[in-house]
Amino acid sequence: MDTKQTVRVIENSSMSDIIDKIESIDEPVIFKGACAHWPLVEAGLKSAEDAAQYLLSFYQQTPVTAYYVAPEHKGRVFYNDQVNGFNYQAAQLNLHQVIDKLFTHKDDDFPPSIYMGSTEINQFLPGLADKNSLKLESIKPLTSVWLGNQSRIAAHFDFPQNLACNVVGKRTFTLFPPEQVGNLYIGPMEFAPGGQEISMVDFDAPDFDKYPKYKHALAAAQTAELEPGDVLYVPSMWWHQVSGVEAFNVLITHWWRDTPAYLGRPNNALAMAMLSLRSLPKAQRQAWKAMFNHYIFDHDDDDVSHIPKDAQGMQTKPLDDINARKLRADLINKLKR
Repeated sequence: MDTKQTVRVIENSSMSDIIDKIESIDEPVIFKGACAHWPLVEAGLKSAEDAAQYLLSFYQQTPVTAYYVAPEHKGRVFYNDQVNGFNYQAAQLNLHQVIDKLFTHKDDDFPPSIYMGSTEINQFLPGLADKNSLKLESIKPLTSVWLGNQSRIAAHFDFPQNLACNVVGKRTFTLFPPEQVGNLYIGPMEFAPGGQEISMVDFDAPDFDKYPKYKHALAAAQTAELEPGDVLYVPSMWWHQVSGVEAFNVLITHWWRDTPAYLGRPNNALAMAMLSLRSLPKAQRQAWKAMFNHYIFDHDDDDVSHIPKDAQGMQTKPLDDINARKLRADLINKLKR
């Protein structure tokens, strides 16, 4: 189903322009053709085979994780029917094997989906990033390569921000603001394809009788149709579903976070809240909501001005490494009781 909005496109952006712009942007943006000059993009415009050979010229034989989805699933990477496992098989393979299998099915009318997910560029393809990645020295992102044929990845979110470079083939991203989580029908939190919880809706054939609120998500969605050389900015926490359109597609992503790693992942706080808050009576949950709003979501920097700075402890902002260590140790001790 078509959505009503398309992601805003910015033309003729340099790398410094991109960094400046995303500091003030809180919605997805396409930087049109921002990586079109990369050798991998140019190789892919000649042919898929040229792009594959260019990639393999950097490969050092370290096995990669690849996924196989049978043709009857039409590229949808998802759960099995019982939602106690997945509809794909995963294996450690040589990248040559993965690419050979992709080209074996290149002209099939109903091919299986063959997919290599997030693969760290410097570990598996050393040297590729020199001329085929964004130069983000101030951010120091995790840069990864994704490749495969026709595939459909369910809506999910990532905590890090992302600059996703579509280098070979075409991809379609459909993106939903974070507040649409209640309309996306999220599946199990304990396990999911790729490790990140996903929408249970088949976005190519949504069942509105089963998932009626998904119509509201679609009304708020934005669609990005990416050509080779386009760069998509995906803000932190935006849900996104992704379709690989052609028989050979390559994506290079750049993930980074705005806080130091010692502060941990917010997912951990959510898991703790599931343990200690979710089962409380509603009145108590509302009381704790007020506490979270005060200390976490609505706080201003002067809210602790009445406490001497040396006594602010865990309320110090930004939380420094020493106070973070103290807080983590205290939590570990309390969880042992």
